[in-house]
Amino acid sequence: MDHRLKSSLQERFARERGSYRYPAGGRTRFALVYPNTYFVGMSNLGIHIIYDLLNRRGDTACERVFLPDRTELPRYERTQTPMMSVETQTPLADFAVIGFAISFEMDYFHVVKMLALSHVRLRASERTARDPLIIAGGPCATFNPEPLAEIVDAFVIGEGEAVMPALMDAYHEGVRQGTDRAALLRRLARVPGVYVPALYRVDYDAAGRIAALSSEGEIPQTIARQWVEDLDAHPAHTVVVTEDTEFNLYLIETARGCGRHCRFCMAGYCFRRPRNRSLAVIEEEVRAALPYGKKIGLMGAAISDYPEIDELCRSILGEGLSMSVASFRADSVTKELVEALAASGLQTLTLAPEAGSARMRAVINKGIEEHHLFTAIDLGAAAHIPNFKLYIMVGLPFEEDADIAAIIDLAERLRRYMDERGSRGTLTLSVNPFVPKPFTPFQWMPMASKKRLDAVMKTLTQALRRTKKIVVNFESPKEALVQAILARGDRRLSLPLMRAAAGRGAKDLVPEMRDAGLSPDDYLTREWAEDEILPWEHLDMGFTKHYLRQEYERAESLKATLGCFDGCTRCGVCRANKERTNA
Repeated sequence: MDHRLKSSLQERFARERGSYRYPAGGRTRFALVYPNTYFVGMSNLGIHIIYDLLNRRGDTACERVFLPDRTELPRYERTQTPMMSVETQTPLADFAVIGFAISFEMDYFHVVKMLALSHVRLRASERTARDPLIIAGGPCATFNPEPLAEIVDAFVIGEGEAVMPALMDAYHEGVRQGTDRAALLRRLARVPGVYVPALYRVDYDAAGRIAALSSEGEIPQTIARQWVEDLDAHPAHTVVVTEDTEFNLYLIETARGCGRHCRFCMAGYCFRRPRNRSLAVIEEEVRAALPYGKKIGLMGAAISDYPEIDELCRSILGEGLSMSVASFRADSVTKELVEALAASGLQTLTLAPEAGSARMRAVINKGIEEHHLFTAIDLGAAAHIPNFKLYIMVGLPFEEDADIAAIIDLAERLRRYMDERGSRGTLTLSVNPFVPKPFTPFQWMPMASKKRLDAVMKTLTQALRRTKKIVVNFESPKEALVQAILARGDRRLSLPLMRAAAGRGAKDLVPEMRDAGLSPDDYLTREWAEDEILPWEHLDMGFTKHYLRQEYERAESLKATLGCFDGCTRCGVCRANKERTNA
């Protein structure tokens, strides 16, 4: 073990406030792993929530492990030092349970790399009673865990607060009874919201498509996503305070889920229904943040949709604090919110029309119209916010060349309007290739080809470079294609993923797939049939495949779908939850 690396972790822990550290013995050791750097991971609110939840138990000592940054990772590799926890610098392999919190598909390579560097067996089937139990949760685990199915022992399907207490109870009961690893996994698989891949069989036909998916014996055929209905009963705010984070904010969650029904958005479907925290609870959490003097970072799918956002802004500023928001919608942003952000030092107002044409916004059911964007610029300019950013997607289903031209036209008109309103800052377009995701109406659709995405990038950059103070940033099409493979992948990707992680990571995934006899085009360019068995078919998000197909057809017909409202039972999420509650 490299003492310089160990010392670095000790110094990091010493700079933190709010961490837990328990003496050895007496508690089950749980490593909460974020497969990216500390700088990124400590800005993830989910890490704080699960860390606090587990450490408040009397039987669990949860410690955090992060991917070393680029300056330290080579030293870990050169000295063969395993990943270690921040709290006690314990090697990852020495923990009884290792839990990954996975938010992004591209971090799958880090999951494998961290296990390999820590000398933990990569294949779940090869682990014995002496090996740690590997679990994974987070958005990626909920939407489609299959690419990691040969690596992870058990997945948390849904929200951690609703699953982890029962999972840990079942784990401790199994350990007390001395059950073997196989029996322990069967016990965990009976916990609502826990998926154990080893207990499910996938059969493929001659064309390599899924022919059947079945579970063993008494194990449930489908795993229902679990979620908490009353957010006030589950606090969600920064627990460990540190200066070394991506945003350097004190995070507070205002709401969870989104009811806007944007058809490209996996979170909008899988985190239904939308739930708000009460203003009184949020204000209490704001007051708890006062000793730290940090800017408050409000978290939620669309902060401007929070029904008492103006009152909350006044409360935060009234406490002498400043604020930032994760996101807001141009059609619900208020003057008070924009002024509060400006008073907090905001220099760039970010808007997310996602598409340049009204036709494409109808396809994706965005609900944003041009006048909303111009009104937002009015509000920003009046508050002396100099810069604006647009989030745009390209390669969307049913996209035409005219829709790309509309992006250019909209950007140029917004830039001129900024000048008219006296805003002399920069208009930035953050352009991202659309990636079809599970549990969305576009889950059957192919990914736009790299050739198409490269052509769109060239068209946008060449057209907009002629206009001063417009900047175009384009996400790598190559990376987006890898993300699409992982997002819609099945468990056959586990072996190529392990081999790619041992080499150049994402750059090696496609070659390793081909070596394993898998065609990347089956995951990218092929439009899947309506009745095809999908890799995530055994997961239940509360709505049916038929409902998603209806939304796909509405997209093709440019028909709008209203957002969630009280008493609505269209998608089935609220009805399914009510039935489970009454059962």
